[in-house]
Amino acid sequence: MIVNKAYRYELKPNKAQLVLLRKHAGCARFAWNWGLVQKRDDYQEKGKSANAIELHRRLNGLKKTDYPWMYEVSKCAPQEALRDLDRAFKNFFRGDTKYPRFKKKGAHDSFRLTGSIKTVGKYVQLPRLGKVKLKEVTSVKGKILSATVKREANRWFVSLAVEEEMPEPEPVMGVPAGIDVGVKDFAVLSDGERIKPPKSLEKNLNRLQKLSRRLSRKQIGSHNYRKMSLKLAKLHRRIKNQRKDFLHKLSTRLAKTKPVIVIEDLAVKNMIKNKHLSRHIADVGWGEFRRMLEYKTRWYGSELKTVPRFYPSSKTCSTCGYVLEKLELSTRYWQCPQCAKYHDRDINAARNLLKYYLVA
Repeated sequence: MIVNKAYRYELKPNKAQLVLLRKHAGCARFAWNWGLVQKRDDYQEKGKSANAIELHRRLNGLKKTDYPWMYEVSKCAPQEALRDLDRAFKNFFRGDTKYPRFKKKGAHDSFRLTGSIKTVGKYVQLPRLGKVKLKEVTSVKGKILSATVKREANRWFVSLAVEEEMPEPEPVMGVPAGIDVGVKDFAVLSDGERIKPPKSLEKNLNRLQKLSRRLSRKQIGSHNYRKMSLKLAKLHRRIKNQRKDFLHKLSTRLAKTKPVIVIEDLAVKNMIKNKHLSRHIADVGWGEFRRMLEYKTRWYGSELKTVPRFYPSSKTCSTCGYVLEKLELSTRYWQCPQCAKYHDRDINAARNLLKYYLVA
């Protein structure tokens, strides 16, 4: 079985490599912003815009005369940035994302490289950057397709996209599980298990607001502004890492122990528009949880099933099948008028999700 995996390591660059990393990130950001202007102007003049290949040809034609400094970095950095821009426009026209925006210096320090990329021990060989030291020994086994380098606060990381061959997994033995996700309890399983969310954003919200206020009082570009900006970036990185750690551990455990996992096909994009719940929904990370389950169930031999989003899992009695006409979001417990069964809303929903799969 051929699978795509990503290996992420923290870089330990020397001073010369650190300068090159910043130059590559700056070049990729420039290419994105330049391409965005080109696409906008093309559309206004001709009614259609150039694709990534055409934009790269135009940019190459301007290198010698207008942008000679671009020869200091790998050609992959601007090329991949233009491909990302092309993909962003396709997503926009499909209605998946907003219109692509210009990238600000310092806020999007990242770039992608392709070509000859190798790992040996605690080093990774990158085009134009040479052998960059890592903070841990690599464990890459397959063919490296690309390397995405990104700055988070004051640290640089590389994510290696790898095509790897895995043995076909043995089928997971156990009991299938329906999972109802929520805000108070991140996940409620059909067997009654409740999993609390880490609420990393909520726990750090006061400090986050305090640092943001302090940053707003600093003079932009000053030493104190950069110092406070770094503190804020570190806190954002910590919140993100706490959430990711929780989601990875939970999704791995479920994929390894449940032969079938049944979840609801939630429209997270629409739900997050609710001004009262948007921050809490964004904090728990339902979309990322589903993404992790999709590839981990393939890796470990289990199966992920989705139930249509309009299926009334919360309003249906899991004992007799009676469906309520209306059930308020604040109602956490209810009694079935037909069979008099008393239900916990979340456990009942999880059992109905599992039932839907078993009947189907």
